[in-house]
Amino acid sequence: MFLSLRAEVEDALEGALSALDFPTDDLGLEEPPDDVDSVLASSVAFRLAGEAGAAPPQVAGQIAAEIDADELTYVAEIQTQGPYLNFLPSDAYLADTLADATDDDYGTLSDREESVVVEHTSANPTGPVHVGRARNPIIGDAICNLLDFAGYDVDRHYYVNDAGRQMAVFTWAYETFDEEDLESEPERDRIEYDLVRYYRKGNAYLENAAEEVEAAEAEIESIMQGLEEGDDEAYERVSEVVDQVLGGMTECLARLPAEFDEFVKETRFMRNGDTDDLVSRLKELDEAVYEEDAWQLELDDHGIDKNLVFLRSDGTSLYATRDLAHHEWKFDNYDSAVTVLGEDHKLQAKQLRTTLELLDNDTDVLQQVLYSYVNLPEGKMSTRRGTGVDLDDLLDEAIDRARDEVEDRLDDRIRDDDLDEDDIERIAHQVGIGAVRYDIVSKQPTKAITFEWDRALDFEAQSAPYVQYVHARCCGILEEAGIDPETGMDDVETAVDADLLATEAERDLLETIARFPAVVDEAADDLEPHQIATYTREFADRFNAFYRECPVLADDVDADVREARLALVAASKHAVANALSILGVAAPRSM
Repeated sequence: MFLSLRAEVEDALEGALSALDFPTDDLGLEEPPDDVDSVLASSVAFRLAGEAGAAPPQVAGQIAAEIDADELTYVAEIQTQGPYLNFLPSDAYLADTLADATDDDYGTLSDREESVVVEHTSANPTGPVHVGRARNPIIGDAICNLLDFAGYDVDRHYYVNDAGRQMAVFTWAYETFDEEDLESEPERDRIEYDLVRYYRKGNAYLENAAEEVEAAEAEIESIMQGLEEGDDEAYERVSEVVDQVLGGMTECLARLPAEFDEFVKETRFMRNGDTDDLVSRLKELDEAVYEEDAWQLELDDHGIDKNLVFLRSDGTSLYATRDLAHHEWKFDNYDSAVTVLGEDHKLQAKQLRTTLELLDNDTDVLQQVLYSYVNLPEGKMSTRRGTGVDLDDLLDEAIDRARDEVEDRLDDRIRDDDLDEDDIERIAHQVGIGAVRYDIVSKQPTKAITFEWDRALDFEAQSAPYVQYVHARCCGILEEAGIDPETGMDDVETAVDADLLATEAERDLLETIARFPAVVDEAADDLEPHQIATYTREFADRFNAFYRECPVLADDVDADVREARLALVAASKHAVANALSILGVAAPRSM
């Protein structure tokens, strides 16, 4: 309803400003502080004071006098407070919010009829996914969920680097060494943990075996040349390694969960001729030079002091070259594109965008989300040398710690639903993995993160368990009332009078629920899922205040008030469940 109210206020303000011969280009709309009764405010009087030749409070009064609140559906009254205009919600606003929010899909926006491809994760298929890179699939998946919720047609892509030197080294090592040549057992019984040992062995060999390196390097170069020339045998050799490792990595990512609609291999753009065509066009640019045995673009005039190398002297392309072809393919097939990248790719991202513009592409449709890496107190991680912490290890420990926390709290539970071992295990997975995802996605992407267990799994602080507990509490209230939280919402809507929700706690909660679609809209426009996390914390605070102050099922609660409060609980359940689903965090029915 907040979106409808805002649209109504915008129309009313534009009409009032036009009637007063004031410009309407900036309405100054903003959300008021918590201690103000309105749900929307305008500071437009500040901007117009000079033009009007009057003090801002006087201008605010003139504007308010031009608006007839009786003609508005969702605004009951317009009040001035100094230079501000405050728009107070009507009973219809709260009643329609309550009715809408008891639907399962509450918060979803209408179809925008716009396709968007989101590329995220795209870690090189050289071994297990490491904690340092975990922010990419978590942010990327949340962005996909958010855009989907906001009405976009979303495709989730993983761009597979299967043509670089790393993969040629991996392929050569896989074909060269036997099991007995490897120095350790796999850390887990999954294929990427098995095969990464060959990759590590190959790198160690190339660094230390001086006499035999020349022959090895020749074979590695042969693989790269074969890929460049579209040789089927070279492609199949590399694919045997890539597909196996990628299969294991996606099993790990599915635990988050982060799933993909398509795995797009960079060799695709070599084999179909797109890379060759791109190289020809790059050579024709004024910025193209051949120096230091490579074709490059000099981008100094475009504010980039490092050249973009796009073709080696032996005729092989680079990752950046193939990625340019990849992006032009995106532009041909989607209305817009989003790429989630680590902060160490900032220069490459700028080079890519600039080069695409030089090739006459419209890069306004491309948005690049950059993020800082996740650290543990133990330090940084490295795939190539086999050090660091795997994402699987982090998720396992999260589940173990959550299980301990759930078991410790069993005696303090107020619900009488007995939890068996399967229930505890399910909740441990929901809470543990939810804690990891929430802690990571709730921060602005550009801020560095050091993951800390005590903070992430704190049931009392503003963490995932804190918000998840609100959902479980909603389910518990509905179940106690004889209502199935999943299928029984229609029963809650019967003969509900929203006017009976008259306390400050009830109205604050209902107004917070009303804002959810608008939060989705703004977060999607900004590509900032952490805004949804911020909303869930505010929502949890409002719900807990309602829970403390407004009994739902107590014997002395009037029957009609009981029904209205049950509807509010049902609406709360949908709002928090859908917000958590955008973040990729499970909403437990019991905790």
